[in-house]
Amino acid sequence: MSARTCGQVPIAVVGVGALVPGATDAAGYWRILTGGRDLITEVPASRWLMADHYDPDPAAPDKTYARRGAFLPEVDFDPLAYGVPPANLSATDTSQLLALMVADQVLTDAGGPSGMDRDRVGVVLGAASLELLPHMYGRAHRPVWLTALRESGLAEAEAQAVCDRISAHFSPWQEATFPGLLGNVVAGRIANRFDLHGINHTTDAACASSLAALSTAVGELTLGRTDLVISGGVDTGNDIGMFLCFSKTPALSPTGDCRPFSDAADGTMLGEAVVMYALKRLSDAERDGDRIHAVIRGIGTSSDGRGTAIYAPLPDGQARALRRAYEEAGYGPQSVELVEAHGTGTKAGDTAELTALREVFEASGRTEGQWCAIGSVKSQIGHTKCAAGAAGLLKAVMALHHKVLPPTIKVDRPMPAAAAPDGPFYVNTEARPWVRSAGHPRRASVSSFGFGGSNFHVTLEEYVPSGTLARVPPRHRSAPSELVLFSGASPSDLVPPESYGDRPLAALARESHSAFSPTDPVRLAVVATDTEDLREKCAQALTLIRQRPGTAFTTPNGVRYAFGDPMPGRLAFLFPGQGSQYVGMGAGLAMLSPAAQAVWDRLGGTRFDGRPLHRVVFPPPAFTDEERAAQAARLAATEWAQPALAAHALALLAVLRGLGLQPDCVAGHSFGELVALHCAGVLDADALVGLARRRGELMRDAAGVPGAMLAVAAGREHVVAVLAGDEFGDIWPANLNSPLQVVLSGTREAVARAEEAFAAEGVGTRRLTTSTAFHSPLVAPAGEPLAAFLRTVPLTKPRIEVYGNADAEPYPSSPDGVRRRIADHLASPVLFQDQIEAMYAAGVRTFVEVGAGTALTGLVGQILGDREHAAVPLDRADRSGVSTLHTALGELAVRGIPLDFDPLWAPYASPGTSVKERKPRMTVKISGANYGQLYPPRTEAAEPQPPVSAPERRPERHPHPAPSSDILAVPVSAYAPAPAHTPEPSVYGAAPAQEPEPAYGAEPPREPVPAYDPVSAYGAEPDVALGPEWYAAVESVQRQTAQAHAACQRMLTDSHMAFSADDRDHPDRDARGTGRRRRARRPGFPGTPAAPPSFGTSADPGTRDTAPGGGRRSRDRARLRTRRARRGAVARTGRRRGTGPGRRPGGPLGTGHRCHSSVGAGTGGTTALGGGPAHRLPGGDAQRGHGVGGGSGSRLDQACRDPVGRTPEGGRRGDGRHRTARQTPHAARDRRGTHR
Repeated sequence: MSARTCGQVPIAVVGVGALVPGATDAAGYWRILTGGRDLITEVPASRWLMADHYDPDPAAPDKTYARRGAFLPEVDFDPLAYGVPPANLSATDTSQLLALMVADQVLTDAGGPSGMDRDRVGVVLGAASLELLPHMYGRAHRPVWLTALRESGLAEAEAQAVCDRISAHFSPWQEATFPGLLGNVVAGRIANRFDLHGINHTTDAACASSLAALSTAVGELTLGRTDLVISGGVDTGNDIGMFLCFSKTPALSPTGDCRPFSDAADGTMLGEAVVMYALKRLSDAERDGDRIHAVIRGIGTSSDGRGTAIYAPLPDGQARALRRAYEEAGYGPQSVELVEAHGTGTKAGDTAELTALREVFEASGRTEGQWCAIGSVKSQIGHTKCAAGAAGLLKAVMALHHKVLPPTIKVDRPMPAAAAPDGPFYVNTEARPWVRSAGHPRRASVSSFGFGGSNFHVTLEEYVPSGTLARVPPRHRSAPSELVLFSGASPSDLVPPESYGDRPLAALARESHSAFSPTDPVRLAVVATDTEDLREKCAQALTLIRQRPGTAFTTPNGVRYAFGDPMPGRLAFLFPGQGSQYVGMGAGLAMLSPAAQAVWDRLGGTRFDGRPLHRVVFPPPAFTDEERAAQAARLAATEWAQPALAAHALALLAVLRGLGLQPDCVAGHSFGELVALHCAGVLDADALVGLARRRGELMRDAAGVPGAMLAVAAGREHVVAVLAGDEFGDIWPANLNSPLQVVLSGTREAVARAEEAFAAEGVGTRRLTTSTAFHSPLVAPAGEPLAAFLRTVPLTKPRIEVYGNADAEPYPSSPDGVRRRIADHLASPVLFQDQIEAMYAAGVRTFVEVGAGTALTGLVGQILGDREHAAVPLDRADRSGVSTLHTALGELAVRGIPLDFDPLWAPYASPGTSVKERKPRMTVKISGANYGQLYPPRTEAAEPQPPVSAPERRPERHPHPAPSSDILAVPVSAYAPAPAHTPEPSVYGAAPAQEPEPAYGAEPPREPVPAYDPVSAYGAEPDVALGPEWYAAVESVQRQTAQAHAACQRMLTDSHMAFSADDRDHPDRDARGTGRRRRARRPGFPGTPAAPPSFGTSADPGTRDTAPGGGRRSRDRARLRTRRARRGAVARTGRRRGTGPGRRPGGPLGTGHRCHSSVGAGTGGTTALGGGPAHRLPGGDAQRGHGVGGGSGSRLDQACRDPVGRTPEGGRRGDGRHRTARQTPHAARDRRGTHR
């Protein structure tokens, strides 16, 4: 495909947010991706019950054969923070609520909405019909139920009663239900809450909805209609209806797993996700100094047109979308190295997608095979339907930003079309460093396809700063372990991790590095995988320390302890030679440290024989033993092993330099001596890699006779004695490594004979993985060509001592002397034992092995034995590179070597909890299931289970629609009383039990519980022994009650103060200045019929009051109601509940007569701050609850928001004209009889 002028305006991703299975933000999502976690689980009982809907027979009517999926975790939702009346939660689909939270994440990541021009900020999201819609329609099926019951012979009264009981399992209709079930309001709530005035809608393109929304958003930005758009996808619809839809297609996996591009793929699995991103024109983002995650370059769209079936994927249609995307981007697919595919795991879908991808990518002209990784996040979180494209796009965005190729899991053997050796693709099954190709930034593409033939393909690239104000955002920490350090004057100063609470492990590690002092007498290092691992290891360590506080120790699981004044001695770096290399060496380090990644970016792309170096070290994943052996053999070849070892050591050195770790002297083993010379400043990195390659080629070509090397587990004297005979042939001691090891080099025949001779004596031997007999006369012919090459390499005087293998002495200072030593070193034996002894005699006590493996660390231990020293490897072939690095740094720290850990943390966002998150809030738990759903019961298991003794929580039943409330005190329904019990009586006196009015006709009578029973009130059986969890829950309720009471008082006091000045000058104030006003007759006052609620006076914050009338009289009446409501509420604050003069009898938490700690709902449409039901009055009206609550026109933002939508605690005040509920007739008065 030829490049042309870019047709699309480049679009910057300036903010991201996510809620996915297993993670509540983008950082957690990235940890899931790189960690290869599988979030597909059994269907939780809170969604639907196996006993109700599961049947393994796909043909079973109205049943699903799937019992697994990926589901969103429960999160804490603060209704007041997002302007949602708590009583409206059960009438609002959870998609709308969770979308508010993720949009908040996105705007915060984008810098916050305060500096944005809200007139030019839009919201376009992918979403479909919400789960609440069919649920509410279920109530309309009553005629069907009734007909069936009549036909079954039930009497009319009995049939009606049965229908009533069925209806009671459906959420009742409220005024807020209509907007709460609309898909478009997912976007509308975001625009409403954050006061955004640009485009606002959702789009439904089935499983392609997210990228359809992205296409619209990019179009708005390209046309200049908006400056910032929040886009993405929202799908929490893993209800039984969705499972039935996919089961009857059929598309779900009968084996219960999603395996995209695997030869064992047999279907998809359903997931949930809410993923969003903030988009701006790249030029604007650079001008404004935004943090840019990635850049969208092209979007291609198409329709399949006429096909065999409306849901069957067509490769031709998909290929059109791909071509159009690259035409818009101005570059071809040959530069794309990651494709996040639609990849559902269905045979037909994956086959069609691969056909289209191969058609377009193979036509690009790139000839090398397997240059592009392909994968699908559906292997981890399932098919998230409307959010699938957004989940894939965010995965690609974060992969570009972190420079990591994330894995696709569950592929033991890929589909042939996904891994053809000469094809463009390979299935990436493990996290690998993404080494940038020369000439262009990293590029990725994302596909998403929907039923009906909707095809979308997006191509994007990493953002490379170019001198503008823009910058890249911090990375998300995804290390498999962390290093936590402790120090102090005595063992008692080592504070156990329990003292830190539930803080993230990364936060503890980061803070510990700043607090640690290498000069303290007591020093402890712990490498942990999570906070629980940290606690266990610290407990073990502190036990050992208490037993022997003055004894240093090291444990195999990553604990290091030292006591006393540190005496690390001189520090030396040791560099290993050929034979230590392994496939994937340095991968973890490159993904952790940008400094290491930069080395691979600069040197890894160096091509030898047409192949880049990094593809030999980090090849595509192998799926057979033959493929793994071929990859290892290629890396072991001398011409590849030596430059690869050089690059790995250079990456480690870059990290060590950032830590401030500088050696006093250096040495290497065999080839490692060249790296030691670089570390001493003799030659630069590029020269080192070039010399390594040339040296390897010469050694490969010089061996006219095939050679081999043999490690013998014996001392020098014994080996020389065995070889004294003439029967072995051409064999020589090549490496005198330690008192327990000598390596021999020679012809293959001679080495084989020596191997047999030592075996006959019982001496252990091991063949080394080398291509010829190094350090022997067999490679001497390479010496002269190497000397000639060295004359072209600029060399300088060593800055520090470099101990040589040939004589165990420091290198000469002259460049010519260095050249001669390097050339002669090729065929000379390695005197490593003598070398270490000489360095020890010079004062070296700490040896750090910088390179692949631990071979030199073991040799140093054999040489020095029990003499005081430390040998520390930075890499292990059988362990995580990051964990090995952490272990090494911990050992160096406790030895008293100063380290600057800041550069390791600088690229990452602070893992600590934000102030906003730490602030106490009144929250409820929500997830993908709709809040407050009455069926299935929360306590039932996925399979029928025998009774258990643990206390159960029963869902609260609402026989009447719950009105809006202005203050939330405790998580609604989190500790709700069971429906079979009457409300709790007042603590100041018993109240008569109130009989609730049935919602739809007669209901079986309930037996009241005359006295408060703490067990029954919380839904447990009276004879069940309560555990600590139950008491902790009660304590949590009490704590949140106190916090809510304090928040209520603050809000009411602030509101009263805000209105007091305005009230003094009100025109209706009487001549005596008492504050009394003429009482206007209005709906809700005694003697006036209550006005029915209207569509325009919804309690939902998404609507506006549209009461008829206007002018001064109308405004005065509103001010009158405001003043009375505020003063009445303030007067009531803190007073006791119960019965008394002028008051109705108290309920369980009051009857709406007092500002208290709970939310109460009246049956007449009024919410009181005191909690409990309102009283029925003669004639059917309900006594309104007292306090700042709503009648038919009350709203949350009337009491909690100023005219621009800010809460009293969260922003500036407006002009004071809040619209509030009216004053009730029973308002408290002061001694003078006037309102306070």
